[in-house]
Order: sequence, then structure tokens, then C-alpha cells
Amino acid sequence: MSRAEDVSATAPDGPGRPRLVVIGPPGVGKSTVAREVARRLDLALHDSDTIVEERAGRSIGDIFLEDGEAAFRELEQDAVRAALTTTGSVVALGGGAPMTAAVAEALQGHDVLFLDVGIADAAKRIGLNRSRPLLAVNPRATWVATMEERRPTYERLARWQVDTAGRGVDEVVAEVLAVLGEDGTQPHGEPGGSRPDVPDADRPDAPGDQDGSR
Repeated sequence: MSRAEDVSATAPDGPGRPRLVVIGPPGVGKSTVAREVARRLDLALHDSDTIVEERAGRSIGDIFLEDGEAAFRELEQDAVRAALTTTGSVVALGGGAPMTAAVAEALQGHDVLFLDVGIADAAKRIGLNRSRPLLAVNPRATWVATMEERRPTYERLARWQVDTAGRGVDEVVAEVLAVLGEDGTQPHGEPGGSRPDVPDADRPDAPGDQDGSR
């Protein structure tokens, strides 16, 4: 198994510190970008949604349907805490995870990247309907309202922000590696918040997103 393969089920319980934690809305490409960054840096990948599904033995959609959102958020909180103990890994969080107070608190002091996207690109990438319980009704309007609610939290928690709109996976990953200083330059931004300016995007291909929530 390559280091970049998702090894969420074997996430250790001991203390550690991931190399990068990726947050952002559904459709932004968190899973895709995180996986490629992990592959290029030869690091383990942990996805909070995958941890939840493997521990519960059910899909996130089924958990929402059978147990409700509150039950899912409890499972998600435990999954995030486990992922954040992994040393030198890349961690991808479900879109709603940072909105849980305990998760937001746990993210303090970590190197968090906010991947940003607009509704037009998000709709093209995911169709706003695949196994996403919170987008089941009037998905476009729900996505916009949800993003407006979550954006301040994403921006507050992130050390870096990268816009994925109109950009291919390679271009987005190249910028992520640059802000990390993994392209031979110094890391961008200061711990706790400042983010580099994000260039305009003009490429039609874009990262996909397997984020199941939420």
C-alpha cells in the first residue's frame, strides 16, 4: 500500500501532528487534492468521512437517514480527533466538521488549508446530489446558504486559502505545495491565520470531490 492510500481505519490513537489538514465545502475537491498532496509528499492520508464509515460499517447517507445528523456529528468528531493524532500525514475533513465547536477547538495550532470554490464550479463537479444528505432539498440554494454560514469559520481556522475555481488538480496541488514550502521555497503565511493572495483561475478542468457531507 502506498503512503498516499487512505489508511484511516488504522489511524493511531497516540499524540501526533499532521503535516496538513484540508477543509472546505462540498465540491471543492478536498479528498482529491489531499490524496494527491499525500502522494507527492509520500505521506499517509486520513479522511474523516472514511473513518466514520469504516467504524460505523455504514455509509454517511445511511447514518443520516437512520440515526440523524446529531449522531453523525458525534461520530465525525471522534474521527477528526483520531485523524489529528497522526504524525506527518495529510488529513481531509468533511465539509461540516469545522462547524462543530469541539472540532474547531481541536484544529487550533494545526496547519489548516481552506480550499475555496464558488457555486458554479461546485455544481459542475458534484451535481450537488450524490450522497449528500444536507443538499438533498433545493441543493443549489442550500449549498449557497451553507457556504455563507461556514465561510467565516473556514477562514478563521485556516492558515492558508487556495481557490480551486476553474483550475485543474495539478495546478491546485502545485499551489498547495508552494504554500507548504515543499516546492523549494519558504512556507507562506504565519501560523494562525494569514493567507497568500490567490491568483485568478482560468483553467476549465477541476478537481473532483468525494466529500460525502454535509
